[in-house]
Amino acid sequence: MLDFFRNHKRLMMFMLILVIVPGLGFVGIQGFRGFFDESANVASVNGHKITRAEFDDATRQQLDRARQMLGAQFDMKSFDTPERRRQMLDGLIEQRVLADETQRLHLTASDDAVRRVLLNDPVISSLKNPDGSIDVDRYKQLLAMQGMTPDQYDERVRYTLATQQLPASIQGSAFTSKTLAQHLTELADQQREVQGIAFHPRDYLAKVQPTDAQVQAYYDAHRSEFATPATATIQYLVMSPSTMAASVQPSDADLKKYYDDNIAHYRVEGQVRASHILIAAPKDASAADKAKAKQKAEDLLAQIKAHPDQFAQIAQQNSQDPGSASKGGDLGYFGRGMIAGGQSFDDAVFALKKDEVSGIVQTDFGYHIVKVTDVKPTVTKPFDDVKNQIATDVKAQQAAKALSDDAEGFTSIVYEKAKSLQPAADKYKLQIQTATVTPQADPKLPATSPLNNAKFLAAVFANDSVNSRNNTQAIDVGGNTLIAAHVTDYKAAAVPALDAIKDAVRQKVVAVQANDAAHKDGLAKLADFDKSKATTGFSSPLKVSRSDAQGVPPLALSAIYKADAQKLPAYVGVDLGADGYAIYRVNSVVAGTPVNGQRLAAAQQQIAQVDAQSEAEAYVQAVRARSKVKFYGSLDGSPNANPASDNN
Repeated sequence: MLDFFRNHKRLMMFMLILVIVPGLGFVGIQGFRGFFDESANVASVNGHKITRAEFDDATRQQLDRARQMLGAQFDMKSFDTPERRRQMLDGLIEQRVLADETQRLHLTASDDAVRRVLLNDPVISSLKNPDGSIDVDRYKQLLAMQGMTPDQYDERVRYTLATQQLPASIQGSAFTSKTLAQHLTELADQQREVQGIAFHPRDYLAKVQPTDAQVQAYYDAHRSEFATPATATIQYLVMSPSTMAASVQPSDADLKKYYDDNIAHYRVEGQVRASHILIAAPKDASAADKAKAKQKAEDLLAQIKAHPDQFAQIAQQNSQDPGSASKGGDLGYFGRGMIAGGQSFDDAVFALKKDEVSGIVQTDFGYHIVKVTDVKPTVTKPFDDVKNQIATDVKAQQAAKALSDDAEGFTSIVYEKAKSLQPAADKYKLQIQTATVTPQADPKLPATSPLNNAKFLAAVFANDSVNSRNNTQAIDVGGNTLIAAHVTDYKAAAVPALDAIKDAVRQKVVAVQANDAAHKDGLAKLADFDKSKATTGFSSPLKVSRSDAQGVPPLALSAIYKADAQKLPAYVGVDLGADGYAIYRVNSVVAGTPVNGQRLAAAQQQIAQVDAQSEAEAYVQAVRARSKVKFYGSLDGSPNANPASDNN
């Protein structure tokens, strides 16, 4: 089909003009494109699109976190499943639903709240200079790597805080009674004395001797288990900010202009080092208490004026600020807005010169006496000192612009010069790379690798790529990255002949038959125990609880606690799948010890948190139910049936 388009371009262009141009008068160019092309989106909420790139980025981040947490135990197949992808989409939809509800209710977050979050962020805290100030250049560089400016990041934090207000208010109102908490905790502590007997498949391996006919039958019924996956050897090009940066070299004039245009970014605002004495008098204190606190502060100020060299000792003995009193009131270096005292505190402190002492300064915390011990004036870093950093920033900006300017041309040349990637590589100075891929993602590669992108792999193994050996489209894999490939060799999936893998098939049959034998014996023994109530053959008694399974498998523990406590002893059989079969004799129930004190309070809090989470989820689901949610195609990038019905 694509060959016909390529070989009859003029005819197809004429036909497209006849079809498209009249329609533009009704819907406009952008509307017409959006009418037909929903492949770039996975869903919409109240008209707000959730793009495939957004979905893919969120999925990659989740996989990357799982890979970091599990290390060598990470299994891509168990994480990148249709169920998990649907859960990810549900999460994005709920975020959008919550954001719309937040906007409808006109909720927002204050500048002070945003500032507190930023200052408490451990990543941002790691950027502090020895004097306590934030290294602005490194902060901007860190955000630039994420494609953001400081203002954009501030708004993202504000947005996050605003959307958290609704679920936080629900969770903050959760309550659990002591009676319920005590009852549930005692149930969790309840023990059951059990004895077990296991039927392991490994104990039956020597007894199993499958016939050739059984091996043949298993092979015929499970051919797909022994298939080798299809493989494609590819050449590929990646166009991204990092690959474009190789061909970008900003001039000194570019760097100087950037410096002049952004001079404020290279200005280090003045800081002071100060010590203070706090006499606490919170906002809700009585007038009498405030007057008493103020009088004490005035008395201390008189002492300091009489003995200015004893400020540290007086602070150590009298200040009610636990964080600084032991250090003689020292607050270290700080700039405006970095101390929680507010505007009045800043105005008083930054009006002082070195070694000067303030009068009484009132804030929401009480009454302060402040002494400035050092002053660092505002300075602007010289161009030569920041030239290298500017070069990095400008290069990144120019590379991003080059990517934006060239993306459409790259997409076109990859399609038009379909038999080779060399023209695109030459024009955009990109390096042709090679790899061998399968239709499934490679767990050995980073989760963010474009070679693991599902849409890209689908394009590589499409008929047009494999059979006609045409370039794939330029695939947007998120993160401002395009990738295109050309298949140079292809090997279809194949099932080896039985003679070639007979030993492997026989091992499978032996394992299946051994497991069947274990299950058969286990079921027969369970029937005998139910009749005889025998105790022989079991392990030593073991006390298990829901919180301490003593090594008993979760499936078995669940079965043990389903046994009727009024009809003991009881026997329960548990199918452990590939691990065989187990029988447990439940002898008795041991009640949990009464719960009180701190443990009961902790249980109340934990149960309340669970209940609050459930209430918050129910609220979000209720808001979602009255929202207009629409799905586009499937979650693997193909335009198949919707993953769920539209909710209108």
